[in-house]
Amino acid sequence: MIFDPTLLAAYVGLGLAVGFVAGLLGVGGGLIIVPVLIMLLHAQGLAAGVEPQLALGTSLASILFTSLSSVRAHHRHGAVEWSLLRRITPGILLGTLIGAMLAAQMSALVLKLFFVAFLFYAAIQMWLDFKPAPHRELPGRAGTTLAGGVIGAVSSWVGIGGGTLSVPFMLWHNVPLHRAIATSAAIGFPIAVAGAVGYLLGGWNASGLPAGSLGYIYLPALAGIVLGSVLTAPLGARTAHRLPVRPLKRVFALLLGVLALRMVWTF
Repeated sequence: MIFDPTLLAAYVGLGLAVGFVAGLLGVGGGLIIVPVLIMLLHAQGLAAGVEPQLALGTSLASILFTSLSSVRAHHRHGAVEWSLLRRITPGILLGTLIGAMLAAQMSALVLKLFFVAFLFYAAIQMWLDFKPAPHRELPGRAGTTLAGGVIGAVSSWVGIGGGTLSVPFMLWHNVPLHRAIATSAAIGFPIAVAGAVGYLLGGWNASGLPAGSLGYIYLPALAGIVLGSVLTAPLGARTAHRLPVRPLKRVFALLLGVLALRMVWTF
């Protein structure tokens, strides 16, 4: 089952789509990986009752690999706010780890409802191209740690690198857009580390997991997604320079809305 070519092809196909969209729009792939992986697992009769946990853990584990190249690219342009990253990382790590451990114990329905609500939020944010106006300077260490904890916890429940939350947070606190995007990419790595560890530990003794699972991380899907996304992310980035971004974001927002409605239909 682990090396079934048909299943691996489906996961590679998901990775190809995720990589292209990430390169095209500069967004993480978790919002696509999680709902599609839940559907694939359900269609294959795998991990009945814990599909959301397995999809979330696998999505966060994939960010471990995909975020590194993005961070290197932003660092070469000197755009990462490393001082802010150091201040927010403790909260990110703690919030993500606790969130993942809690999610491992939640019911599939609760996780699905939370994810659907977040998908609708992300779709509206993308459609409106929402960028909050700066209102204040960044908070001190305590405030930044608290913000990191919230960003990490929510990210662990929706399987993302946190950009949907961390970029608006930084824009609101007067961080320029290009630096907010670059720093958000760097924030995705500690989220991925803590989230992957949390879902690995939380699912270590879980029953009903398919062969090839490491806790709530499904290794065949992880391998296919990483392989596919590495191949198409550069293509998406090159395409982004030839096409208008605003209409593409609205198309992606519609896709998120369709995925959310599809998940509602399967409740």
